[in-house]
Order: sequence, then structure tokens, then C-alpha cells
Amino acid sequence: MRLLIMGPPGAGKGTQAAFIAEHFSIPAISTGDIFRANVSQGTPLGVEAKKYMDAGEYVPDEVTNRMVRDRIDEPDAERGFLLDGYPRTVAQVEELDGMIAFTGHRLDAVVVLTVDQDEIVQRLLQRAETEGRADDTEEVIRRRQEVYAEQTAPLIDVYRERGILVEVDGLGEVDEVTQRVFAALDTTPES
Repeated sequence: MRLLIMGPPGAGKGTQAAFIAEHFSIPAISTGDIFRANVSQGTPLGVEAKKYMDAGEYVPDEVTNRMVRDRIDEPDAERGFLLDGYPRTVAQVEELDGMIAFTGHRLDAVVVLTVDQDEIVQRLLQRAETEGRADDTEEVIRRRQEVYAEQTAPLIDVYRERGILVEVDGLGEVDEVTQRVFAALDTTPES
């Protein structure tokens, strides 16, 4: 099973990714984790990415694509994977298509957790307070939501046109959302 999970910051992607990955016995692969692992291990890609990260710039697609390609080529991802945080651009969608096609497979589904923006802002403000995240102000949180909507809408449209988009209500108790995800995935065509 080759899956993507998408949703705005605070939608619960990381939480749901862990349950989905365990259910299908595939690794949950977060681009943030890939970046951190490459940087901490001092890999050539990590050294290159760190230059951009230290300057407060986005890591270029070329570097990100190579890191993702390397990660999904690892043995634990042979049977499938769940990507979180990639792709973020239409160009990355095309790159990922090529990576997967090269292995003779295809993407099975793209799970999008949908949430009410005001509800998620309140959720993140509460999390910021309990975890002491002083930089997570309402203004910053709302800006992240805007950026996500701007950058992600074109990707959602691409996957909707392909017929592999699975939209799931991301509000509610964790186990309720998990059950919705599994119910939605059971209705998608098998590869």
C-alpha cells in the first residue's frame, strides 16, 4: 500500500499516520524526520539541506526529492509506505509519480484530513499553551493555515482528478477519526 496523508497543521496527520502505518505494516515517512536524520547523520544531502535550513530558506526540491527517493528505496518501504509532508508542490507530485512508477507500482490513495479552520486554530492555541510554545500565536497559526491552503489546493485537485483522493473529517476523538480513515480506505480501489 502506497499512501500519502495530507491536512493542515494541527489536523492530526502524525497521529493518524502512526495508526495507518501500523495497520498496513508499512513505514510512516515524514519529510521532517528525513531532514533531521540526514542532517544528524551528516550525509551529503543532510549537509546540503542544512545550509538552506540554517539560512531560514526552503530546502530546494532537488534535495528534498533525492532524500525522499533514498528513503522509499530502503528495504522497509519495499511493500509500501505512508508519506507525510511530501509532495508539497505539483513538481514534487510529478517527481513522486516517477519514483513510484520506476518500481512498477502506483500510488494507492491520498488521505486528506479536513477540519474546520477555527476549530483547528483553537486546538493549536490550546496545544501551544500546554506545551509552552510561545511562538504559536493565533496570527502565526492562521498564516500557516493560509500557506497550507495556497500550496496544497492544487495537489488536492490533482489527486481528486486521478480518483485516488480520500477526504476524511479530521475532527473528533482520535479513534473516531482513525475509524473514518479505515472505512474510507476500504472503499478505494485496490492496486
